[in-house]
Amino acid sequence: MKRHIPNALTSANLLCGMIGIIYVLMGEINYGAYFILLAALFDFLDGFVARILKVSGELGKQLDSLADLVTFGVLPSFVLFKMVESNTDIWYLPFLVLIVAVFSAVRLAKFNIDERQSDRFIGVPTPANALLISTLPFLSDRILLFEEFLGNPYLLIGLAFLMSYLLVAELPLIALKFKDYSFTNNIFRYFVIGSSLIFLILLGIAGIPFAIISYIALSIAEAWITKNAEKLS
Repeated sequence: MKRHIPNALTSANLLCGMIGIIYVLMGEINYGAYFILLAALFDFLDGFVARILKVSGELGKQLDSLADLVTFGVLPSFVLFKMVESNTDIWYLPFLVLIVAVFSAVRLAKFNIDERQSDRFIGVPTPANALLISTLPFLSDRILLFEEFLGNPYLLIGLAFLMSYLLVAELPLIALKFKDYSFTNNIFRYFVIGSSLIFLILLGIAGIPFAIISYIALSIAEAWITKNAEKLS
């Protein structure tokens, strides 16, 4: 019985994704972010509980990827679809942002077979991408400057293509997996956590896009510093 508990949590992740899609199609795009946040919690808990109970298996791994594709791939694509659709009369433009779901599928498939991603990610993780996209409407409501930017369908399409590329790019990104808790060995991890907390405290959900952008920027900085340090040594 206990081996099915993590799979039940993964299924809850999938359920959140489907409910979120329904709300987005009804025009309630803010609910997309709420259900992605809830799904992210279930996504964390299924792995955490599996480690606690010491159960794992190929079924859980495949189910996790399928759930993530719906919740962190299809759902954010629909959020962008509705945002573009509400700001253009050109019928085909909203369909261009569905590229996010396609590249999310590629990203998840690569993750399952890429053994390099044990201690860091290669490319932007699908949950991070989904959170960035789904919380854009909150940013538009909170900061007037972004209302015009996020109302431009071509900029939204450009964002969709950029994030699709970053999902599968050979870009090493920080994973919040601590081998120890020393500041020296985890300085960039602590910077990621600290900057994210600051944005969330100041802006609430609207701070999530800034938190994700700072995470990507800090990861690039860490990779550059590490690469140059290896050259000097």
